Parts: sequence; C-alpha cells; structure tokens
Amino acid sequence: MRLLRNLGVVSAFTFASRILGLVRESLMAGRLGAGPVADVFFQALVIPNTFRRVLAEGAFNAAFVPLYARELEGKGQAEADAFASEALSVLASVTLLIVVAIQVLAPWIGYAFFPGQIDDPGLFTLAVLLLQIMMPYTLCMVVTALIGGGLNSHGRFATAAGAPMLFNLALIVVLMFEFADRETLALWLAIGVTASGVMQVALLALAARRAKLKFTLRAPRLTPRVKRLIALGIPGAVAAGVTQINVLVTSSIAMLEDGARSYLYYSERLYQLPLGVIGIAMGLALLPNLARRLRSGDEAGGNFAMNRSIEISLALTLPAVAAMLVIPQFLVGGLFEWGAFTAEHTANTAMVLIAYGTGLPAFILIKVLTPGFFAREDTATPMRYALISVGVNFFLAVTLFFGGVGFVGLAIATSVAGWINVLMLTRTLLARKLWRLDARLAARLPRQVLAAAMMAAAVWVLAGPGADWITGLAPSLGRYPGQLIVLGAVVALGAVIYGLAALALGALTREDLRDLVRRKPDRD
Repeated sequence: MRLLRNLGVVSAFTFASRILGLVRESLMAGRLGAGPVADVFFQALVIPNTFRRVLAEGAFNAAFVPLYARELEGKGQAEADAFASEALSVLASVTLLIVVAIQVLAPWIGYAFFPGQIDDPGLFTLAVLLLQIMMPYTLCMVVTALIGGGLNSHGRFATAAGAPMLFNLALIVVLMFEFADRETLALWLAIGVTASGVMQVALLALAARRAKLKFTLRAPRLTPRVKRLIALGIPGAVAAGVTQINVLVTSSIAMLEDGARSYLYYSERLYQLPLGVIGIAMGLALLPNLARRLRSGDEAGGNFAMNRSIEISLALTLPAVAAMLVIPQFLVGGLFEWGAFTAEHTANTAMVLIAYGTGLPAFILIKVLTPGFFAREDTATPMRYALISVGVNFFLAVTLFFGGVGFVGLAIATSVAGWINVLMLTRTLLARKLWRLDARLAARLPRQVLAAAMMAAAVWVLAGPGADWITGLAPSLGRYPGQLIVLGAVVALGAVIYGLAALALGALTREDLRDLVRRKPDRD
C-alpha cells in the first residue's frame, strides 16, 4: 500500500533525525545538565518551536496540502504554483511581523514565560536574549513547511522529512566545542538553532527547483484562495499544535521550580522520538492519501486508510510505551547521565517520563485522527476540541503543581488532556460516520497489547540482571560509552522480542512490514 511506503520513507528520515536528536540531547545533558541555564535555554527554545508547530506544521498540514492538491489536480501545475506563491508571500509576511514583534516585546513577554527568573536579572536577561536570537527560526520553518507540503503532494517525501537533521547537526557541531561557561554555550546553541533554519530553507528550495516547482515571493495579496487557506488554517493550526501548546503552558509553570523545566525537556525528547517517527510521519503520509480518496468518492478506501493508520501507529507505539513505563530510569540514565547530568536528575526525569508515557498513544492518535477532519476541509471541529484540551491541561497543571504533586503533575496534566482530545475526536468521527472500526483492527489491537506486555517483561529482566551481563561485553570503554552500549543492546533485543511476539500472535504480519518499504498499488 502506497500509504505505508510513504510512511516508511518519512519515518526512516524522521527516525534518523530523532537519533541525531538523541545524540544532541545526550551531549547537551552532559554540558548543560539540568540547572538554571538549561532551564532558560529550553524554555526559550520551546517558544519558537510552538510557533513552528502551530504556524508551519499545523496550518500547512491542515489546510495547505488539501488546497494545493485540489489546485494541482483540477487546474494543473501552473495554477498550483501560483497558489503556493500567493500563500508563501502572505504567510511569510505575517510570520515575519510576529517574529519581529516578539523580539521587540521579549523583555515584557519574558515575565509570562520566565516567571521563576524575574528576581535574577542576569538570568532573566539571558533568557530574553536567547528568545530574541531563536525567533527567526519560526520564519524559516513556515517557508520550509510550505515547500515541503508541495513536495509531499507530488509524492516527494524524502527531502522534507530529512531536512530537520540539519537542526540536530548544527547543534551537535556547537556542542563539540569547549566554552568558558554555560551561558556562552547557550548563546552559541541559540545561534545554531537559527542557522539550521536558514540551511533547511536552502535545502528545500533546491529540492523544489529540481522538482520544477516554481514557488516565488511576491507582494502579499489576500486572494480568494489565500483567504480560504487562512480560514482553514487558523483552526487547523490550533488543532494540530495542541500538544505543543500544552507543553508551552506546562513549561511556563515549570519555570517556577528550579530544574523542573529541564526534567520536562529531557523526558519530552524521549517520548517525542516515537511521536515524531510514527505520529507526525503517519499524519503527513495519511492526509494526502485520504484527501485523494475522498475527492474521488472512495469512502471505503478512506476508511481503510484510517484503520490501517491506527493499526500501524499503535503497533509501533505500544512497545515504546511499555519501555517508558517499565524501565524509565534505565532509559534516562543510559542516555543522559554523564557530566553535569547527575543521578538525581535521572530519577526526576524518569518520573516525568512515566507520566508522559501514559499519554503517548493519545499524542500519536491525535495526529492520526485529525486528518479525518482535515481531508474534508473541516478544521473547526478539531480546533474546538483542542481548545477544550488546552483548558483541561491548564486547570490540571495548576491544580497538581501547586497541590503538592510538583513538576510530575505537569506531565500528568498533558497526558490526561491528550486522552480527552482523543475521546472527543473519536466520538465525533463515529457519530458522523466518517470512520468505523473494522474487524481487522478490532482483532489486532488486543494482540498488540499482549505482544507489548511480553516485551515489557523481557526488557525489565534485561535492564536489571541482564544489564550486568551486557556491560561485561565492553568493560574497557568507560562508564558512559558502556551505558550507551547497554541501553542500545536492551532496546535492540526488546525490539526483536516484540517483533517476534507480534508476528506469532498475529498483531502484525510479514506483509505489513514489507508494505513499509516497497511500493504497491493502494488496495481497499
């Protein structure tokens, strides 16, 4: 099935990017640790990242791709290029205004995003400066999202999926140098963030040129097509960016407790690995496929695509969830515990990871369910549910954080809000008969859960008594390389065990795995 092959392409590049991201975060943990400087850097980074998810990934995934595909199929390449150029000009102009406004107002905006640093003028000034340096990254991401959406609509997924690797590579290069203090390192990391955005724009522009897509900047005009894009994009942006909005809300509260933002950040890096590889990749691959089927009147094929997306997403997600719940401290310690990252940091981050792990299936299902609305140009419904989810998250975050649960309560709030969003999306899809659970998915879900449980038991043993045996394979490499080897071995063995269990139980088939890597005709 072409959907699964596209998922395989996107997931492969996204997986490579996320692995580089783990290398980046491991280096960052050893250099920055989980102290005040790390807190303000991570919080400053999450602000442009939120705009990236909302304006770039959210708006374009929800609105631009279906509209561009309609122009392409109905009027041809020239009109599609003209529409893309109109959209690029208007949205880049609006984003530029937002970026400049935040840079100018950063000293005042900082009171909302860095409440715990207000009484420390030096740290607060650093936080504001970091935010100002990194905000242009948002503009770069809006441009790359539009070009990437055009490439995806032409079945060219590789370049757009691989571009984020430049972000990780840029920061890894910075982390390889020695700096006099952590403040200087944070400043250079911020410069690396924006520089990586410029490099991604250049890469996508080159790919578009090779694909003969003519996207050009022109004087911004609110044409009827752009107005339609904005009408669909605003609610779609809110809906698609809800998880990141929830992260921004909880992270601002976390700034009131020293180290809390860092604990949230490092645990986010771990749960966002499967979220990016599976959830976001599946959403990107599903939307064009689903929109194409619905335009041709193939409702049965659209339902098939939705069911297979849920099936594959959960099959690949549940083992990650099991590992996060059973061996969280082993995962965090193996990846991050060295240099400035202490055993105390590991324990605190592991508690947060458990809370996020319970919400991971929800975060991924949101990415899979919302295309069911977006493909029908309904972005308002997911937006309403997203806003309800944000409200629930804020209420629970405040209640739990100040009620004695502390920073772990912030992660619990995000996970609960995610599940509430999933329940609302699912109920509406079923009520409107936009999706129905088919027999194959109903039969495979319990088998996937059982296979994940079998893997969980195995990795619990491997990460305990088994870890000592694996460590003995490389005693001369030192503590940090040794713990990485142990971590990699346990993860690899867990993946093999899950794969074998899933095949034996019928949770997955060999045909499903082959579909991920080879092109086949779509089937009903």
